[in-house]
Parts: sequence; structure tokens; C-alpha cells
Amino acid sequence: MSARETPIFRQIAEALRSAILAGELTPGQQLPSENDLKDRYGTTRVTVRKAIALLKADGLLVSQQGKGVFVRPRPSVQMLTTGANFRLRRYTGDPNYNAEAAAQGKTAEQQLLAVETVPAPPDIAERFGVAEGTPVIVRRLRFVVDGEPMQLVNGHYLASRFEGTEVAEMRRVRGGVSRLIEDPEGPVRQRIVQFVEDLEIRMPTPEESQVLAIPPGVPLARVFRTGHVASGEVVEVLDSRVPCDRHVFRYVIDIP
Repeated sequence: MSARETPIFRQIAEALRSAILAGELTPGQQLPSENDLKDRYGTTRVTVRKAIALLKADGLLVSQQGKGVFVRPRPSVQMLTTGANFRLRRYTGDPNYNAEAAAQGKTAEQQLLAVETVPAPPDIAERFGVAEGTPVIVRRLRFVVDGEPMQLVNGHYLASRFEGTEVAEMRRVRGGVSRLIEDPEGPVRQRIVQFVEDLEIRMPTPEESQVLAIPPGVPLARVFRTGHVASGEVVEVLDSRVPCDRHVFRYVIDIP
């Protein structure tokens, strides 16, 4: 389809999209008014609104009641996961996510939403190598960076291993669950030697969109991280829901 055949609202949308991606319109910057845009492109306000609606659906623009339309800020945390920095954070007691955010000048918080014992669903049971319905303790957290929700993380632990420990209590685990796993006096008493991650990309559910403030058009990554100790036993399965517009991940996970 030639430019002349392309509907004018799509031409406007592509021009604005190009300006955003090129950095000519920066995150948080207010868009020109509908009147200014209609005059610039020689069209009507209705056509301009259609173009703006298209970019809102793509997650590039947001409206602020009574203020106007703005380029959507894109908070981002670059996550570098290596065995070396995992071990470093493990000894300092800093969660790796919080430490990575702090290194980038951001403030991260992990909010504990719930702790409960439930029957293992099929995808979790498979990773543990147990029968579906086997009791697992689930620790449900929301990660927030600079006040904006960034991830939902459900940590799963076999009840037969962790019942009666800090993992089963509605409070933060001192030093993190990895500290408890490796504690010589703890329930496992083994060193964590490997993580295996499975990643799927899909559109978020309405609930995920609401809890994580995901705008229309932005996909979600679901990341399963399976933690293995020296004996080969799986001791932890993390199920994370991550909006795809907020993170850059790099994984190097051989653990010294």
C-alpha cells in the first residue's frame, strides 16, 4: 500500500511512533494538542484521535486526566544474573534484584503479599519431579522499583522440606531463601549449583494488567526459574510475571 493509500490516521501514528523511537519525543514529554496536530497534518481532530488511540494501544502513549497525552515513561531495570554476583549478593544478604536496581540509581522493594500451602499445579509439580497436588509452600511477592510495580514473583517450595521453617511464615526470610537453603543448620544444607530458566511470552490477563499497571498492547514474560542443589534436587521454583517494557535481562548462571 502506498503512502497515499495509507489512511491518514496511520500516517500520523507512524510519524509519531518514529519520533518516539528516535528520541525526538522523550519519555514523559507531552504530545502537542489535538488542534496543533490536526493543523500540522491538515486533517481533523477525529483523525488525530484515531492515531493517538493506536499508539495508546501499542503502549507508547498515556493520557493524564485534565493534563493531556504524554509519551509513556518506560522504567527499566537491567538485570545481569551471573553465578558470581549471585554468590556476592548471597553473602551480603542483599537480594540480587534490589542490588541491581540500586546499582542503576533506583530503589527496589519486595512486597510480601501472601504465604500459603497449596496443591502443586501441573507446571510446578513437573519441575519438582513430584505428583500433581503435592503440597507446596507459595510465597507471593510484588517487586516495585521507584514506586512502580515491576514483577509478580511466586516462589514455590516443597512443604515436606520447608514446613515449620521461616519459608512457611508470613514474614521476610532473613538473608533470603537461598541463605536458608545453604545454611549448614537449615532444612537442605546444600549449596545451590544451578538455575534453569524457561521463558514464555504472551499477552497479560486482565488481572495481571491491573496489578502490574500494564498498558494495552504490551506483552508479558512468564519466567520459570528452577534452582538445583549439589545433589541434583530441585529446591525452589520461581514463577515470575514480567511486563516486557520494563526489563533488560542477561543471564550467565554458572554458579561458582
